[in-house]
Amino acid sequence: MKFLRTPDERFASLQDFDFSPNYLELDDTEGGHLRMHYLDEGPSDAAPVLLMHGEPTWCYLYRHMIPIFANAGQRVLTPDLIGFGRSDKPTERSDYTYQRHVDWMTEWLQKIDLKGITLVCQDWGGLIGLRLVASMPERFARVVVANTALPTGDQPMSAAFHSWRDFSQSVPEFNAGRIVYGGTVSKITALEADAYNAPFPAANFQAGARQFPILVPDTPDNPASAPNRAAWETLRGLDIPFLTIFGADDKIMAGVEKVFQKLIPGASGHEHNVLPNAGHFLQEDVGKELAKATLEFIAHN
Repeated sequence: MKFLRTPDERFASLQDFDFSPNYLELDDTEGGHLRMHYLDEGPSDAAPVLLMHGEPTWCYLYRHMIPIFANAGQRVLTPDLIGFGRSDKPTERSDYTYQRHVDWMTEWLQKIDLKGITLVCQDWGGLIGLRLVASMPERFARVVVANTALPTGDQPMSAAFHSWRDFSQSVPEFNAGRIVYGGTVSKITALEADAYNAPFPAANFQAGARQFPILVPDTPDNPASAPNRAAWETLRGLDIPFLTIFGADDKIMAGVEKVFQKLIPGASGHEHNVLPNAGHFLQEDVGKELAKATLEFIAHN
């Protein structure tokens, strides 16, 4: 599989991002390997918190939350999905499939051999992360879902999603920093927007970012629909504690938290929250509140 690797200098001196990179080689499914980047902070023998990002961000999204978890004595792991951040970026849009992303993250998780995981997942971090929970529930102690979903294509997607997908395919310049700016209430700075653009020095680095919106299963016969239905069947039978924390100003994910609360047994009895002044990228708007709520959830579950 042909891929690009973003030069290290693109990530030098980023604001509020003084973390050491870690890398792991994964099977590219075509006889070669791809390098996945991840952060690994806090005590190595502590219970792990797995923070999963989505589209079009990378682990920089969690920069304000990582120290809170580490200072609380948690091990914090934050991978960059293939095609994003400091991870390798296959050059062909057809190289990116929902199943491949699940497989790549599965391999990473098994090689790192995490157990007793608290998963915090947002956007595509949930679409992929919840598949991991369904396939390896024995590795997960609890789940926090934030502005994410696990669609099967059996229900119509919102007008806001269709508007976003149309924009993602038609906009001449795919500016990740501008997209994050538009998905926040507090609004990121120009330097922070530059950090979100850092992984993409040119348009040919953005195949994954361009393709992700197309991969969301929005029809019943989508290739990912059946696997997601199977994942839901498993999740409906799990008693793993689930907590929903959504942003009140996220138009795309509005109301999806109620689906989790209704269908997943482990969601019963917890203090779910829809946070005010928080958009789709709530890690930027209310990251500290999200981290503290997660720590409370860990302490009591």
